[in-house]
Amino acid sequence: MKRCPLSSGRLATAALALTWVLSSRAVAQNMDRARETISALAGPAMHGRGYVNNGEHLAASYLRSRFAEIGLLPLTPEYTQSFTLPINTFPGRAKLRVDGKLLRPGVDFIAEPSSGPGFLTGHVYQLDTLVFHQEGAQQRLLSIDLRHRVLVLQQPEVARLAQLPAALQAHLRTAAARVTLVPTKLTASLASEQQSQPQVQVLAQRWPEQARRITLRLDAVLQPAYQTQNLVGLLPGRVQPDSFLVVSAHYDHLGRLGQRTYFPGANDNASGTAMLLELAAYYARPENCPAYSLVFIAFGAEEAGLVGSRYFVDHPLVPLSHIRFLVNLDLLGTGEEGATVVNGRIFTQQYQLLTNLNSAGHYLPALAARGRAANSDHYYFSERGVPAFFLYTRGGPTAYHDVHDQATTLPLTGFRGAFGLLRDFLNRLGANSE
Repeated sequence: MKRCPLSSGRLATAALALTWVLSSRAVAQNMDRARETISALAGPAMHGRGYVNNGEHLAASYLRSRFAEIGLLPLTPEYTQSFTLPINTFPGRAKLRVDGKLLRPGVDFIAEPSSGPGFLTGHVYQLDTLVFHQEGAQQRLLSIDLRHRVLVLQQPEVARLAQLPAALQAHLRTAAARVTLVPTKLTASLASEQQSQPQVQVLAQRWPEQARRITLRLDAVLQPAYQTQNLVGLLPGRVQPDSFLVVSAHYDHLGRLGQRTYFPGANDNASGTAMLLELAAYYARPENCPAYSLVFIAFGAEEAGLVGSRYFVDHPLVPLSHIRFLVNLDLLGTGEEGATVVNGRIFTQQYQLLTNLNSAGHYLPALAARGRAANSDHYYFSERGVPAFFLYTRGGPTAYHDVHDQATTLPLTGFRGAFGLLRDFLNRLGANSE
């Protein structure tokens, strides 16, 4: 593949005109490619891009191939920046029966992220909410042997457990297992530690009103030092190669719950990863060679607490002081209501540029600015003084951290517009160097 810098003269002009014609015919093909990327990353072969069955390693291998195909230059061997993290996983069986009725993992119940393993049958003990404000109720609870019972409580009560006396909290942890009834939606997550007690969340509408007996089998394995990675590729700038614009997206997700259930993560964040690859492919073409160098980072372990981006900031592969701006892409699969820009209220000049470009190009229905938020991989960069935006789309399907976030139902309503807006924004930032 021909790379920057772009040659000058008639040859470059002719090539530019030809590329414009070809690219104008290839817009639909690029959307098809983006959909194929999302389908591949969110498909069952990737196991939810988590820490069971090498899911995130399979995703990383796929992205290495795409980086090389595009022509990105590696800053490390095979684009890889390795690091480790502790992570709790659910690799084996995940079965729950309530009064003989089998509930479906991922649909009817999920594991609490820090749940321990367990194989048990026990009677239900419904928590009496009087324990939160009556000493008598607390004393009655302390007199009950919970070791062969399953503690059941409503989701709002979980946060109130910390208000109870320490002895009572310890007593509740002696229950054979804990079930939390969730009123509306199951939202999975990850944890770096493991409780001794098996704990699950059950959708309240799937819970029998007078449940009496539970059988639970949940395999949980804490991996204290799981090795994963960030992937980093570079396109050298033609004017200021030692100054950088960064495009980032996390490629990891939540992995599996047992042998048959996985969390696809199509919107979160196969969509942002697909956008990163589309932008990389655009700027890798000679006629689009950027003035600043462009760095493309696919972060690992975002779902585990921004671990990959924090590691990069602590061990930067390019000087943080030379990063002129970072754009982080997460949740780009919808867009009916436009997009939100985290840090838009902090970097007001750049946000005004973004809104002007959006108005001129009619790319997205609306943009909304947010302030500082530790909700994606931009966070540790901006905390270290790197100007950064996190852009995500709004509207459309609301599936998030669940089994319903699938490629087949992801509309990509604002994907094409977001690409145009991001391209124009990066181009304008780069134009300031010329």
